[in-house]
This record gives sequence, C-alpha cells and structure tokens, in this order.
Amino acid sequence: METDRNYLPAAGHDWLLPLYDPIVKLIGGDEARRALIDQAELQSGYRILEVGSGTGTLLAMIKRRYPTVEVVGLDPDAKALERARRKTAREGLSVQWDQGFADQLPYAESSFDRVFSAFMFHHVSPPEREPMLLEARRVLKPNGEFHMADFEATEDSPRGFFARIFQSHAHVKENSEARILALMNQAGFSAARKNNRKQKFFGAIVYYRATA
Repeated sequence: METDRNYLPAAGHDWLLPLYDPIVKLIGGDEARRALIDQAELQSGYRILEVGSGTGTLLAMIKRRYPTVEVVGLDPDAKALERARRKTAREGLSVQWDQGFADQLPYAESSFDRVFSAFMFHHVSPPEREPMLLEARRVLKPNGEFHMADFEATEDSPRGFFARIFQSHAHVKENSEARILALMNQAGFSAARKNNRKQKFFGAIVYYRATA
C-alpha cells in the first residue's frame, strides 16, 4: 500500500531506524513490553492486533511466549514493516504484517480478542486519536480488551538525548492521564483505567487497559 499521508516513524526519523531496536533494548524497552503483555492475560487461540507495530518486537515476544495465538501487526511505515518481516522470518515466527493507518483499520468488526498499542499513541496527532480508538474498539470482540503503554506527559518530563530521539516531533504533551481516559470513554470503551506506571530515566511509562 502506497500512501502520501504523513506519519511519524518509530524512531522519529528514518535515518535512526537501524538504531531503534538496540537503543530501545538498552534502555529497558523489552521489560516495558513484557509488562504490557503480562497485563493482557493472553490465552491460547486468541487473535491479536498491534496498531503501530513498528519493527515488530512486541508481536515477536508474544508469539514466542504464546505460539498458538494469531498475531497481526499494522504500521504505515514500509521500512519498519520490512525489518519486522525479516526479524520474525529469521526465527520462524508466523506473523501477519499489514501496511495501514490505525484510524482506518482494514479488518472486520469484532475480529480480535486483544488490541495492543505500544509506544505509538504519542505519534498520533490529536485529531486522529479518537478515530484510532474508535477503530480499535470496532475490531475488538465483545469484552475484548485494548492495552496500551506510552510515555506520560508531566511538567518535569526529561529533555535528554533519549527523550529527544523517541519524543521529538511527537505529541507527548497530549499524553496526560485525564486526556487519554477521556478519549477512551468517548470512543465507547468501558472500564478504561490506568493500570500501572513505571518511572524510567528517560521518562514515565503509563499502562492503560479498557474493555470493548
């Protein structure tokens, strides 16, 4: 799929993409993803979607842990998707990779048990945030769950090297707990709540969950 829509690459800039995985791993990204997976309480046979799947690390982790789940990753960045395909192919992991945008999901209504968003929401512009959440709820099965981890907006958010890499040109200032929970509620989710918060040296990570 070719598109002329603008989007923010996973690392903020295309030239940083080869450095994205090793830097994220170095600063504790894998630990943060494991916490997100743990809170989703996955079961055998689930069908799972990650919106903004980037280079595929989260879905690869899920597939290693839960070989019988079906996983689908969607991202607008063809370069990131190609890295994700190579990564999972090397390990023999079965993952469906699709190119597209989170506010226009190319999937049927009520077709997933879980939808994930891992460090992607701050890439979404304010006008596109509610449409994205509406789409996530649309494709979830009744009582399916949306699980999200992202950077938290605070007055004292770090402005160091790593923060600039992962938050430059992004919309982190829109990531207050009140704004995110209000958007989830407006999109029709129930039981939307902050599930956890972890402080890292490059900023706070907040975990959310909501039920379709």
